[in-house]
Amino acid sequence: METKNTPPFVPQIRLYQDWLQARHGLAFADYDALWQWSVTDLDAFWQSIWDYFDLQSPTPHTAVLARNAMPGAVWFPGAQVNYARQVLRHVDAVHAAGLPAVVSRNERGLHRELSWPELRRQVASLALHLRRQGVRRGDRVAAYLPNIPEAMVALLATASLGAVWSVCAPDMGTAAVLDRFQQIAPKVLIAVDGVTHGGRDHDRTGVLAELRAALPSVRHVVVIHHLHAPETIADTADYSAASGQNDAEVAAFEPEWLPFDHPLWIVYSSGTTGLPKPIVHGHGGMVLVALQLKSLHNDIGCSYEANSFGERYHWYSSTGWVMWNAQVSGLLAGTTCVIYDGNPGGSRERPDWGTLWRFAAETGVTFFGAGAAFYANCMKSGLSLADCGDLSRVRALGTTGSPLAPEVQAWGTGQFRALGGRAGHADGDIWWNNISGGTDFCGAFIGGHRELPQVPGEMQCRMLGAAVEAWNAEGQPVIDEVGELVCAQPIPSMPLYLWGDLDPANPAAAEAGDGANDATRAGGDPHGKRYLSSYFDMYPPGHGRKPGGGDGPAEMGPVWRHGDWLRIGRHGGCVIYGRSDATINRHGLRMGTSEIYRAVEALPEVLDSLVVDLESLGRESYMPLFVALREGAVLDDGLRGRIAAAIRTALSPRFVPDEIVQVAEVPRTLTGKKQELPIKKLLLGQPLEKVVNRDAMANPACLPWYVAFARQHAASAAAPQRHAPMA
Repeated sequence: METKNTPPFVPQIRLYQDWLQARHGLAFADYDALWQWSVTDLDAFWQSIWDYFDLQSPTPHTAVLARNAMPGAVWFPGAQVNYARQVLRHVDAVHAAGLPAVVSRNERGLHRELSWPELRRQVASLALHLRRQGVRRGDRVAAYLPNIPEAMVALLATASLGAVWSVCAPDMGTAAVLDRFQQIAPKVLIAVDGVTHGGRDHDRTGVLAELRAALPSVRHVVVIHHLHAPETIADTADYSAASGQNDAEVAAFEPEWLPFDHPLWIVYSSGTTGLPKPIVHGHGGMVLVALQLKSLHNDIGCSYEANSFGERYHWYSSTGWVMWNAQVSGLLAGTTCVIYDGNPGGSRERPDWGTLWRFAAETGVTFFGAGAAFYANCMKSGLSLADCGDLSRVRALGTTGSPLAPEVQAWGTGQFRALGGRAGHADGDIWWNNISGGTDFCGAFIGGHRELPQVPGEMQCRMLGAAVEAWNAEGQPVIDEVGELVCAQPIPSMPLYLWGDLDPANPAAAEAGDGANDATRAGGDPHGKRYLSSYFDMYPPGHGRKPGGGDGPAEMGPVWRHGDWLRIGRHGGCVIYGRSDATINRHGLRMGTSEIYRAVEALPEVLDSLVVDLESLGRESYMPLFVALREGAVLDDGLRGRIAAAIRTALSPRFVPDEIVQVAEVPRTLTGKKQELPIKKLLLGQPLEKVVNRDAMANPACLPWYVAFARQHAASAAAPQRHAPMA
């Protein structure tokens, strides 16, 4: 086991580059040259990832990228894979090293460790149970589960049969869950009877009954008695029994070999407006991209290899966030996953932002990940990591979800510097792995590199294999300018399709109704228009699509437009400035909202903020800033002046808001995103029911205040025109 005085292991990306040179004679002067190769020679790069991680298939693939088109790229035709099989191939080696598969804890203090052989046994037992219930390839298994080991087991059991997994977190209400699950018509529902969060028990048996009643496709229900709620539900199977088989049939079970692009899971867009988009990802793409991302860029090693022995990977998430999928993917490389179920900030009565840090110290976490807002809350709470136990094994901090403010990064760096632990980066400080990606492709476009310089407020590089560029208004790539984030070449983890759409790479599959993509049964858009309009409708087909630069033929399709503002620096560092559809455009200058939040939320009185710019259809710009304040703080002239001064100093006087308004809460989605665009549309006069889906919100009770504010704003905006002669 590594000690706190042991120097950091050899970075995984360095090992990969050494392998490239030894195996293929490929050497690169710097990271930019390596990245250029990875997005220009797509076949060679992705084949190298297949070979480097020694992926297995009983049949050879006939090509790497057989069809370079977006959407509809065809990857590794002929190859067979299975996500669960890739996980379970590590069982014997990791167990021989004496290392667990999963370490878990919840708010009640229940601490568990799941061994690799026990993981394999439970996966096999539950898979056999599902098979006896008639689950076959392409059938959907829906789950209503928290971040507990049983959720990981259920995913792997589902995947091992070629069925399609989909999960919602138990903090979601009935309507929000049904908005998702009714679109995919699941055959089986696996659910928990209740959860503990924020110091309170939440019985979910009533929601489970409502879900079953509203999902006629469900033929079988498995219940995990997590809370041991007093209510019982008839005609359900007990999870412990379903996963408890231990005999020769279990020992002989093996996951099925599946085509490379066979559906693995369905995840959902945030559902800000309309129904959430059910996004389908494939087995092969998820395995390939997750291994590349976790190892080369996140620098997370295999727990039983000498170079990274004892690796323990933790990224706090609920099952409702794609980072849960990212956490599970640690198992693909034989890495111990450390998970926590509960509120990372304690309860409302007893806030405690040291919870996760103490958990990490007690379990020996080496990679600690969380959303950017978590670190900001730790800083604002006055937390001292010196009071949280021995964190000397932590060598990397991961962050995503929103831009990480430089002052927050500086706080964390200073905290670890004061601890006197081992350095995670060549500059002698803890290494921050700041990443940006999305649920859409279950990966990252921009992220970290252990050996590149760290600049607070920046992400270090574009990911290998991700042809990410910033495009100006003319659709041309720019450097050191803010532009639209596009990905000009396909990556294997881009969606296969949206459930209910035709698979663009295999339209015959939906017509055949093979269960994997039955457009008739699933409903939706049988021509793929939703998928195209979501990511590919801004730029013309062929524009910017030639690997290495330039335009390709129209049949290559358009580029992926991600919907973020991005600046790529001359040295490769990247900054995300927020969503491009909610960008502030004041007096000809564009600014991402994250820049304003960074300035405003640095003030100790401000807990949260939201800004919108109502410049539309030639109207004069009107930009209100909504602020939620700490208890006891008052939005008086003095605080308004400090907020305006912070924006003026950090950005420009042009971005000082026209009005600063105190609010109880900032509206957020269930995944924590600020709902800038819906509030903007509401203030521009659109009805509430047209701009926001309440069931996709974390705090819908705050909406009536914004509706009233919108009415007041509309009246005051019309008043000067109505009474112009009296002015």
